Amino acid sequence: ACCRRQSHFIYIGKDISGSPVNVDVGMCRTHCQSQPSSFKLGMHSSYSRHSSMLDFLRDKKMRMLGAPSRESGPTSDGAPSCGSSSTCESTGTRVDKVLLLDGLREVEIIEDCHCEAKVTWCLRAPSLKTYFFETPYETVIDVGKCVGSKGELEGFSCVPTKFDSALVDTPNKVELIQTVTGCDLKEGCYRIPYVEYHYEITYNEEGLKEEKLKEIDVGRCLGSCTSGNRCLLRSASDSAECLLWAEGQGSACVPQGYESHTFLNQHGQTRTVLAITSCLCQS
Repeated sequence: ACCRRQSHFIYIGKDISGSPVNVDVGMCRTHCQSQPSSFKLGMHSSYSRHSSMLDFLRDKKMRMLGAPSRESGPTSDGAPSCGSSSTCESTGTRVDKVLLLDGLREVEIIEDCHCEAKVTWCLRAPSLKTYFFETPYETVIDVGKCVGSKGELEGFSCVPTKFDSALVDTPNKVELIQTVTGCDLKEGCYRIPYVEYHYEITYNEEGLKEEKLKEIDVGRCLGSCTSGNRCLLRSASDSAECLLWAEGQGSACVPQGYESHTFLNQHGQTRTVLAITSCLCQS
């Protein structure tokens, strides 16, 4: 019962009827919970630790529902459920599409959890996602993910920097799914290469016109600048426990610096292309 999926509801908006939509996206519990006492020890020994029969029956009901009792908390040493060399991570996710009032929304839902070995360097690891779950078009794709510690670099994390794509058949059209092929240590908001090709007209030493292919890395800004999620509903018995979350709006990762590339196009006209050189978080 240490590393397993538990419910984690988030509010994603209103459906086309105007009703609020809350989705259980799940989360992987990262710490063990001590097991409640076995009923094999007898009712008397169990009851003796409770102040009243009402408390005993309430605790018994919680155990039957699979929830930890008030006495069962983190293990005394506070050790992670998977040990110091592993973490509790999802084994796979599925992507559900929910029709909301303001359009179609994709929601990633954790299906199950397992203990995954920690790595001390930044690398790409498998990450399975299921699309069109329980339909004739159900497809599982390894979209990849980045794992690894940031090491001694404060403010840096292991993030995707190289991408590819996969095709998925749907009832209406073929859908393109972006996959991760490479990872690197970067700051929260960072620049990745993005190459464009243009035809360029040049003149050689003899004055003859030549047409060449010009490659320009215009770049793209990626990364997270979110300000965190807000708790909409807390447990009546434990104010530290959040039952329903709202996703934080945060700020955008936008270009900070740029450079210009000027050349003659096929029609002899001057063309200028701007390329991103750096990125930052901006409200």
